[in-house]
Amino acid sequence: MAQKAKKLLGVDYGMARTGLAHSDDLGMFAIAMGNVKSYNPVKAAAEVAQKAIEIGAEIIVIGKPMNMDGTSGEKVKLTEEFAALISEHTDIPIVFYDERLSTVSAHRILSEGMGVKAKKHKNVVDSLAAEIILQSYMDSQKNKI
Repeated sequence: MAQKAKKLLGVDYGMARTGLAHSDDLGMFAIAMGNVKSYNPVKAAAEVAQKAIEIGAEIIVIGKPMNMDGTSGEKVKLTEEFAALISEHTDIPIVFYDERLSTVSAHRILSEGMGVKAKKHKNVVDSLAAEIILQSYMDSQKNKI
């Protein structure tokens, strides 16, 4: 009998909008699930933790915004602080996944693949970036097997 896939929540942290995505029941695909809109990281972290609990997530995958040269900067520090805030609301394990170019890819998909005008991207780009981060993480885990 096949083992049931773990439920995952993908997170693309942003100062104004935090994109979310979840894994499907088979653990094969990431599915965008909207944004948490808040300039307050404490409030946003509580909402992300609540979403994780609501969907029964067993792991929270947060995109780690590394610099292109592989170093970490201020955005990584803010993301790690955000993860610590989430941990105050849930004991669901958190893993970080290198998210370099995920938002760039999301903008490209919206523009070239879906024909969405750039000014309309902000409503969906963070959720799509979370989907890309989560799908990349899931694919990397499959390749380890």
